[in-house]
Amino acid sequence: MFNKRLFRLSGQTRNFIWENVLCQWISLLANAARMFRLAWFIQKMAEKKAAFSDLWPTLALLAAVVALRAFLRQKIAAASFYASSGIKKKLRTMIYEKLLELGPAYTETLSTAEAVQVATEGVDQLETYFGGYLPQLFYSLLAPVTLFFLLAPVSLPAAAALLLCVPLIPISIAAVQKIAKRLLGKYWSAYASLGDKFLENIQGMTSLKIYQADGAFHEEMNRQAESFRKITMKVLTMQLNSIILMDLVAYGGSALGAVLAVSGLAAGHLGLAGALVILLLSAEFFLPLRALGSFFHVAMNGVAASEKIFRILDMPVPAGGTEALPASALSVEFEDVNFSYGTDRPVLQGITWQARPGQLVSLVGESGCGKSTAAGLLVGNLRGYDGSIRIGGMERSFVRAADLRCRGSLVTHNGYLFTGTVAENLRMARPQATDEEMLKALKEVCLDDFLAAQQGLDTAVAERGSNLSGGQRQRLNLARALLRDSDLYVFDEVTSNIDVESETLIMELIHRLAGRKTVILISHRLANVVSSDTIYLLENGRITEQGSHDELLKLNGGYAALFREQQALESYGRTEAEHEKKLGL
Repeated sequence: MFNKRLFRLSGQTRNFIWENVLCQWISLLANAARMFRLAWFIQKMAEKKAAFSDLWPTLALLAAVVALRAFLRQKIAAASFYASSGIKKKLRTMIYEKLLELGPAYTETLSTAEAVQVATEGVDQLETYFGGYLPQLFYSLLAPVTLFFLLAPVSLPAAAALLLCVPLIPISIAAVQKIAKRLLGKYWSAYASLGDKFLENIQGMTSLKIYQADGAFHEEMNRQAESFRKITMKVLTMQLNSIILMDLVAYGGSALGAVLAVSGLAAGHLGLAGALVILLLSAEFFLPLRALGSFFHVAMNGVAASEKIFRILDMPVPAGGTEALPASALSVEFEDVNFSYGTDRPVLQGITWQARPGQLVSLVGESGCGKSTAAGLLVGNLRGYDGSIRIGGMERSFVRAADLRCRGSLVTHNGYLFTGTVAENLRMARPQATDEEMLKALKEVCLDDFLAAQQGLDTAVAERGSNLSGGQRQRLNLARALLRDSDLYVFDEVTSNIDVESETLIMELIHRLAGRKTVILISHRLANVVSSDTIYLLENGRITEQGSHDELLKLNGGYAALFREQQALESYGRTEAEHEKKLGL
């Protein structure tokens, strides 16, 4: 099993593979020298011709060989480590760069769970392939030939017989490979599917609990886990059976060497030294291939994983735009835009809307109506739309992705905060930002006093900002977006799941931004969009109403009904809270 593409990827790490092979070959020669010397000394003793002067050179040689082989084992281990670590780093870099090329829209063809699995455990599976299997493969081809030339002068028939038995191990490996390849393909498919389901359930845990569907999904995941367990057991069974087969060949070949040595000695064709050399070195014909067989199954798993890796690396990168956005303020125009996730999931159906610089434009509607999809299309997180999306008068598909990222910012309700400091998280928006610029952004979101009581810009931030409140997390995300100073801002449900004080502060900031930037607000809470210049109502992927808040109320349509419903719910909530306060609850 030799994958040419994987071998070509090894690049400079190939030198460590050759170093590994060379060290093993030198170790083999040293061991052969030891056996020849030992056999010669035993024969001298048997013939009672051994002198005391023969003992010390023999012991010295044995000690030197032991020391040399110990040193070579360390070199082999180091070469294996550097070979595997180098290719792992290279593959992970290639996967990362490929995902960057694909952009946020990579999720249209690849699940996040599969990307993570392939880049972590999938790449780890190749550690044995490069660090153990490949060097052992080349050494296994070299060792039997070397031993044949060493033993041929002693006994050509015995050396030839042992050499002819060696191919039985690769033949048995080849026979197993056909079964293993198919089985490991199923194993990785089941593994990726289980990972997808697990990630999906974790991300949707809140919804599953609310709708009391967690029990049904738990049972479904148990069924998938059981299927994965069964395929894993089949892989292990296949590996154990093939190991038994290879052991039979290896130890059978060693037994053949012993039989040939003893029969040659009995027939007088061999001296005692020759018989001992054949007896002691016959196992060395088969041990390299036996070791190769033990690496084989792990390496097969790595090769199966490499197919997943190459699938990602071979994904076609959609042709990106090559033109720069105009330096002036940016307008946004959607004209008859259609979009669907696959062929059977139309999300947007012929929507047309626009936003001008200095305006606050809001997209509203019930969950699932396509608001976030429209935002994703606008900032380039999604591709493959029909119709026209123009930014600054230019078709979005013609604009360079890097230019779009620099001039536009999407701020969501769950923006990611990384482990580190406040300054490190802020500088992700603008690496060259000064302390004064960062403090100014924090002051705009009213986080400066809180952080001043901590450690300022050096305040620690846990993963996902878990050591901050929901409002503080969102305000820090907003400060990062402000530091970027984009010409176009898209706020997607930025006031979800935060306290009233933070919500008020964020909305005030959005209205200030709207005076000098192009601002698009997506919100499920209609009270936040009342002062918008234009409001677009989406229903089932279509824009059904548009206008100012007052104009839409006068229409007495879907927007008015949704607004009054929310007002009634909020009034009921306030009444209940006041009633509980009076009762002292």
